[in-house]
Amino acid sequence: MSLRLKHFLLSSAVGLTALTALPQLSLAQANGVFAGKSITFIIGAGVGGGYDLWGRTISKHMGKYLPGNPVFVPQNMPAGGGIGAANHMASVAPKDGTTFGLTTRDTPMAPMMSNPAARFDPEKISWIGTPTTESNVCIARSSLGFQSYKDLKQKTLIVGDTGAGTGTHMYPLALNGLFDMKFKLITGFPSSADVFLAIERNEVDGICESIDSVNDKRPDWLPSGKMKILLQGGAEPNPNLKDIPFVMELASTERERLALRFLYAGQGIGRPMLAPPDLPPDRLKMLRDAFDATMKDSDFMADTQKLHLRLEPVSGAKLADLIQELGKTPKDIREQIGKLVN
Repeated sequence: MSLRLKHFLLSSAVGLTALTALPQLSLAQANGVFAGKSITFIIGAGVGGGYDLWGRTISKHMGKYLPGNPVFVPQNMPAGGGIGAANHMASVAPKDGTTFGLTTRDTPMAPMMSNPAARFDPEKISWIGTPTTESNVCIARSSLGFQSYKDLKQKTLIVGDTGAGTGTHMYPLALNGLFDMKFKLITGFPSSADVFLAIERNEVDGICESIDSVNDKRPDWLPSGKMKILLQGGAEPNPNLKDIPFVMELASTERERLALRFLYAGQGIGRPMLAPPDLPPDRLKMLRDAFDATMKDSDFMADTQKLHLRLEPVSGAKLADLIQELGKTPKDIREQIGKLVN
């Protein structure tokens, strides 16, 4: 056998080995469908808040797990407290996987509450996953003398509001309506970061916000006693807030329990990532697989630790199932909450 023939056969064998290995790399990686393209990564909140931080951190790393390694271009779209981003996904964004992003935790619930601004069906949106689940806390300046949520039935607390569809807006309004609390909302803040500045300037006295966001942006507030937690809410009590009253303690009837469970379901939704409805199944699988891989990426995890972001991911399939379950909440309860918060 000639040397040239040996070389040809060896080259062929190597080529066949590479071809048979392609399924292990995934067909998507082999095709490179995003090669030469950029990803428009919509962030349904203002610059500087917790959603913005999560969105930009994910967009920094996720491209390496999509075929063709596309560049991510973050774009903030805070309209309607995240509803604008979901509307954009439903009616404007291309359905090819080149536009997706992250929106606010309570956005999927807006259409369920008959919010007229919500022009999307949450059960048809392509849900990619969430990097974390959360607990919401209502905090007040300690110097005001509030001791617990019970004081909110006697004294007014002025809180910052980052827009309809966000927890800073929904929770205080709903608690006012359901339990005669006395939150007074000051609107017009683009993000929670702006509310925190307003608290420091004595322009507002508190906020109902994610505990992770509070600890990340103002890590000294709670340990120093400058701010006091009056109430915590979420899908379940936060084990790190053992001495803080849980919102379900307010309920005295089954209807109130159902209303509170629906109201705070967004905490289990976390920081949901979404893509347009009717996304081709293979493209949705690419996005979900890339999300799952990003959540395990060592560089990404290192960044979340540096930024004090608590990583507790939920897959796209599980997130979609949760949103489907929320839609089964009795319509009259969903509409009651909707009337209180819209």
